[in-house]
Amino acid sequence: MDQRAELSEFLRSRRARLKPEDVGLPEFGRHRRVPGLRREELAQLAGVSVAYYTRLEQGNGRNVSLEVLDAIARALRLTDAERDHLTHLAKPAEKKRRRVAPNRPQTVRASVRHLLDALDGVPAYVLGRRLDVLAWNRMAAALLGDFASLEPQERNMARQVFLSPHARELYVDWEAKATEVVSFLRMYAGCSADDPQLSVLVGELSVRSPEFRAMWAKHTVAEKGHGVKRLHHAVVGELTLAYETLKVSDDHDQSLVTYTAEPDSPSADALRLLAHWGVDEASGSRR
Repeated sequence: MDQRAELSEFLRSRRARLKPEDVGLPEFGRHRRVPGLRREELAQLAGVSVAYYTRLEQGNGRNVSLEVLDAIARALRLTDAERDHLTHLAKPAEKKRRRVAPNRPQTVRASVRHLLDALDGVPAYVLGRRLDVLAWNRMAAALLGDFASLEPQERNMARQVFLSPHARELYVDWEAKATEVVSFLRMYAGCSADDPQLSVLVGELSVRSPEFRAMWAKHTVAEKGHGVKRLHHAVVGELTLAYETLKVSDDHDQSLVTYTAEPDSPSADALRLLAHWGVDEASGSRR
């Protein structure tokens, strides 16, 4: 991916979502040729010259300081994830020293696989770069689908969410799940724009899914964290589950994702039923 183009488009998209009144500026006149703040208004808020900000928005972040980036992030009302994304885009040389080459194969430690097996009643799986599904337990297979039946390149959450009809039936709020997936991929792209497999994935999804193409153009970014998902399972019905995302200590690009239900809730009963059903259905499908 073109890092300069990504920086330019991200700044334009964040500037376009703000109105003068959002940041305490008077709105002179009712007719504005472009949505959101003008470049000169944003530069004023950030305390930099219009020419300096214009160069940055054109993708030239080579000599920008972290202090200036912080000022621009505050002016744009960026979230913490968006602020990190801006820094990765504007100063990629710094993050490259901290990250492993994106084309190096990822492996899941034996102890992490043992942990997956130990979480017998808890759907759990390991995500890698680009939302690749690297390992899972039988409950994850029973809840989300049999990853073992897929070709390795298809074991990817983005491909499943946007290209599999099963995902649209499984996630009650499919659009929210899809937005979360795109936002995480955007965040990853800011850190690993030189990942050739990411370019292939984004290109494929952009061609095959109009929804992905539209969401990708919005430049939303977010880390995968925690929250609540409502799922509709073909066997046990509707479940409301809390999910947590835990980073694997020795690989920044691996995360352990777990799903749990509120104790003594209908969803907890549904998970227990799923555990019994999944013994036969998901047997042998953990890797």
